Amino acid sequence: MPAAPTSGPHPGVVPAARPGPATDPSPAPGVLRVALLGYGVVGSQVARTLLQRADDLAARAGARLELTGIAVRDARRPREGVPAVVPADLLTEDAGSLVDGADLVIELMGGIEPARGLIHRAIAGGASVVTANKALLAAHGPELFEAADAAGVDLSFEAAVAGAIPIVRPVRESLAGDHVRRVLGIVNGTTNYVLDQMTTHGLELEEALKEAQGLGYAEADPTADVEGHDAAAKAAILASLAFHTRVSLSQVACEGITGITAADVAAAQQTGHVVKLLAIAEQTAEGVSVRVHPALVPVAHPLAAVRGAFNAVFVEADDAGPLMFYGQGAGGRPTSSAVLGDLVSAARDRMVGGRGPRESAYASLPVLPHDAAVTRYQVRLVVADRPGVLAHVAQVLADHGVSIDTVRQAPDEPYAVDVAAGTAALLITTHSAREASLAATVAAVRDLEPVHEITSVLRVEGA
Repeated sequence: MPAAPTSGPHPGVVPAARPGPATDPSPAPGVLRVALLGYGVVGSQVARTLLQRADDLAARAGARLELTGIAVRDARRPREGVPAVVPADLLTEDAGSLVDGADLVIELMGGIEPARGLIHRAIAGGASVVTANKALLAAHGPELFEAADAAGVDLSFEAAVAGAIPIVRPVRESLAGDHVRRVLGIVNGTTNYVLDQMTTHGLELEEALKEAQGLGYAEADPTADVEGHDAAAKAAILASLAFHTRVSLSQVACEGITGITAADVAAAQQTGHVVKLLAIAEQTAEGVSVRVHPALVPVAHPLAAVRGAFNAVFVEADDAGPLMFYGQGAGGRPTSSAVLGDLVSAARDRMVGGRGPRESAYASLPVLPHDAAVTRYQVRLVVADRPGVLAHVAQVLADHGVSIDTVRQAPDEPYAVDVAAGTAALLITTHSAREASLAATVAAVRDLEPVHEITSVLRVEGA
């Protein structure tokens, strides 16, 4: 992620070699000028919809939405697969001038800069902004929200979390009168596809990832997905909304799926679980815990049934109870649906002189360190096959304040095929305890003489 300046004036854009489309400083009554920043998979679909469904959008927004230009890095580069309905003369390299002449700005560039500078420039000029930039919001959301509040404009970001799934608006508005306790989310389609293929076909991670790349579900460099960084940015946004507390990306504990093996997935199935990469945000008596990591989810839990590249967010609230939001979390058309929904809402607000929901950070709860989270562990280990070993292991757990839920010895299970003679494969599931206690327990067990190897440690969530 490029480094962003932390002080001084917010950067704009270097003047481009090619001027942007001319914009009338005084648009016709009932017309709102829309600037689109970025022309990738999502941006091209947004442009197509703005042009092809102009009448419907005008009826819903209360104003005609005029696409005045599309900011790109190189306006002369050939673009295969770009909708022919979008005129080439809308493309411009002068993003700054385009923003200056807009009433509504859609930012789909991604990254920190120049997106951050352009959004500040749009807000300062009185334009409302719609963005899908989760990384930017997780890193610099507070300053952008404050700028939007000061300028009296909307800053909307439904598409920044889980693509087409409407989750930002329900958490921020529909549940505004409730108390959200916990949010569990599968918010990265790439990792869910990979783990699903490992579950259904017994593939190793590398094989499943190559398949995902071949289908276009994973980038050539999948680091942001498989290391959990993409999900962590979304977790920060969800936690900020749910608990009315500013949570930054740096406060999200993050662990990806690169350590997950086919044996882990097979072991999960034997105990009635599936492995999912979860974004977890929960409020406790002490504060807010936010983390991303692989977890064992019971097959009876709704999140266990989320297959392929789909996303889902499970919300637990005091009065509403459990709520599930499910759908496509990425792709041009699904994500453009969320972008255009925000655009129509922002246009309505502008026409009536109103404002959309503002940032709510009144609670200002402490964000807890990773080791304060409460979870359960499932530990697979190979031990000497002799009397008293289990009692020895159990005593170490008790010494660390961790109690055992279940113990399973399974020498014939798929995950125990490499257990040598004279040893036994154990699978221990704990009761809930603090992350710090659980981690210290595992470290102490690993040092025991009869313990040959700890082959896997996974958390259990959703039970």
